[in-house]
Amino acid sequence: MLPTSKTTSAAPEKRSSSDRVAKALALAIHEHRLAPGTKLGEDEIGEIYNVSRTVVRSALQYLAHIQLVEIQRNRGAHVAKPSLREAREIFEARELLEPRTASSAALNATRADVAKLKKHITEEHAALDAGDIGRALYLSGQFHIEIARIAGQATIAGFVETLIARSSLIIALYWRRQSALCESHAHNALVQSIQDHEATRAEELMRSHLVDLHSALDLRESPKQMKKLRDVLTP
Repeated sequence: MLPTSKTTSAAPEKRSSSDRVAKALALAIHEHRLAPGTKLGEDEIGEIYNVSRTVVRSALQYLAHIQLVEIQRNRGAHVAKPSLREAREIFEARELLEPRTASSAALNATRADVAKLKKHITEEHAALDAGDIGRALYLSGQFHIEIARIAGQATIAGFVETLIARSSLIIALYWRRQSALCESHAHNALVQSIQDHEATRAEELMRSHLVDLHSALDLRESPKQMKKLRDVLTP
């Protein structure tokens, strides 16, 4: 039986609403406004964004698919909370993959690519100057994802994007040295090596940068105070 026109027109609208909610929640997680372990109640999120529970459920399922949210039977959805073991594994994986993507990016980068990376750094510094650490961290992650894209290795870029999403949660839980997360000289030097097409230099700089980020984590249990959803989410 063919769907009615009403059903056909409603489906894209529902997907659009679900995408909007998922994007808003993901950004709140990446910017550390929603801490790992925070409960994501369907009713409350629905009220905040004026959408149905079905829409919220779809958004949460997508976020669970990209490992930003964990959904457990009888417990509902929570912002994912990576374990200490996973934290170590995530950064070890990044240290293996990203130096290679930086090397490839240095070989492939165009002027437009370099300009985009410099724009990321400018926006990151503006966020830091404004005291918006969460926003700066999000932009830092996007900077790394952009380098993977420039490398022209789609499969590896997909892995890197997932690893960086998990890294955002890990940093929220385990950081001890905030300055290491957005040190300007590390990103500036990386961009310069990519602009100069110095593949070996870019690889070395990325490896050093990631080791520094890893060393800035305190990989011991560190409980975080949970915030109410209404205090951090806006429609």
